[in-house]
Amino acid sequence: MAKLKKLNAFRRKLMRSLTRNVGPSKTYIKGDSEVTFKRILINRPNGRLGNLLLITPLVKEVSETFPNSKIDLFVKGNLAPILFKNYEQVDRYIKLPGKPFKNLFQYAATWMRLKKNSYDLVINVIPTSSSGRLSTKVARAKNKSFGDLPQTFEGQYDDYAHIAKYPVYSFRKYLSFLGLETQDKPVYSLGLNLSPSEIEVGKQLLHDLVKNDKKTICIFTYATGEKRLTEFWWTEMYEKLQRTFPDYNIVEVLPKENVSQIAFKAPTYYSREIREIGAFMHNAAVFIGADSGMMHLASASGTPTVGLFSITKTDVYEPYNNGSIAFKAASESIEKCISEISRMLTQDQE
Repeated sequence: MAKLKKLNAFRRKLMRSLTRNVGPSKTYIKGDSEVTFKRILINRPNGRLGNLLLITPLVKEVSETFPNSKIDLFVKGNLAPILFKNYEQVDRYIKLPGKPFKNLFQYAATWMRLKKNSYDLVINVIPTSSSGRLSTKVARAKNKSFGDLPQTFEGQYDDYAHIAKYPVYSFRKYLSFLGLETQDKPVYSLGLNLSPSEIEVGKQLLHDLVKNDKKTICIFTYATGEKRLTEFWWTEMYEKLQRTFPDYNIVEVLPKENVSQIAFKAPTYYSREIREIGAFMHNAAVFIGADSGMMHLASASGTPTVGLFSITKTDVYEPYNNGSIAFKAASESIEKCISEISRMLTQDQE
């Protein structure tokens, strides 16, 4: 495992070095603005749950801007088709293998497939992504956006740094550069696009667990690495939630590792089905969890979300749907967090 991490770190460093100057020397290179945008490629060669959900606002924006277009996604792994299942305009998935070094032939074949297709527009989601820039360079298209924004843009929007919003602002700026009209409006929230039947299944799963009609507070106590809050922190948090909100169910959603930072004291829900988990959380009154893919899933499911941050930047990753907030758990008290949750639940009742 340690050797694999070192190998991946070397690969990322090498790719950044090789692709440092890939892309336009200026912020944008004008292509053919008269083209009909029928086939669009969005490049986000990453397979992590949160990172894929964070491009849903861009996919929504592109779909709305070009309603007759078809969108291909260049991603990694097999998760994207699940997340974008109900996005009608998403057509094809060009998928890098999740473990490139174990699937070198598939990895090479995917890059060759990328070269064979022809597009009217290619969008690189993350400008600092070496593989994103390279795939944008390789793809055949009349118009390409490498995702860069001019430095003067920083003063136009106070939320430009958010990893889900920046690509949308960049897309709008590129269209403006082509002479196309854009709308200055709030960026869409993350969206799993759950169907009514999926939501109903989630509602039944929740009811079968709690066996009452009270509203539910959903917690997720796990996170990777230093983002994970301690068992001591979560135990204190759980006990205070119980005392403060006796009229609510408190349910813990478990990670795929099937571990709990509160020693499984609360009723637990476990599933490996991402859309089912999202539907389950959709039916909760609020979700509380550390910055993670599960936090973004709760946000994408439409649930008011309290994101607990310790080391990552709130302005880059905070949940922003439906009154959601980012809470700096490393520096602020649990009492303050409880107060924020109380405010959110009160607003939910109004």
